[in-house]
Amino acid sequence: MAFRKLSEQVQNLSNPQRSDAFVKLFRAAVREGRFDAAYIPERFELPKQYSRRGSEERYSKDSKDMVFEVTPAFEHWFENVDRDLGGSRRASRVKPSIDAFERGELDFKALAEETRRKMDASFKKGQNLGQSRAKGRSKKK
Repeated sequence: MAFRKLSEQVQNLSNPQRSDAFVKLFRAAVREGRFDAAYIPERFELPKQYSRRGSEERYSKDSKDMVFEVTPAFEHWFENVDRDLGGSRRASRVKPSIDAFERGELDFKALAEETRRKMDASFKKGQNLGQSRAKGRSKKK
């Protein structure tokens, strides 16, 4: 049986800036019973570098270390998680603009329909509010 520390496994990530997400997923997998792990009294520093808003200062966080058994099931889980974390996080949302519509990044018809639905829902909400207040006034008289 081969054992490994969580701190060693974090070094094997293809994107070290996602180490905090990996540790969360690792702990969730242990909690769900996908594989076994045990805390050890050591702590380790995550390779992810954080920056403070409005400052150039950088800092890192630390985490409790764990020991786990390296099994084929764990290796398979790690490959999938590393692949998911290694890619781009999520596609950034394209802000509606004339340029975005002209480049075809946004579907004008779909966005227009969504806008129409929102406007209609807002209008109906206002109408219902007005009607409910009118009913309340007639009962007071």
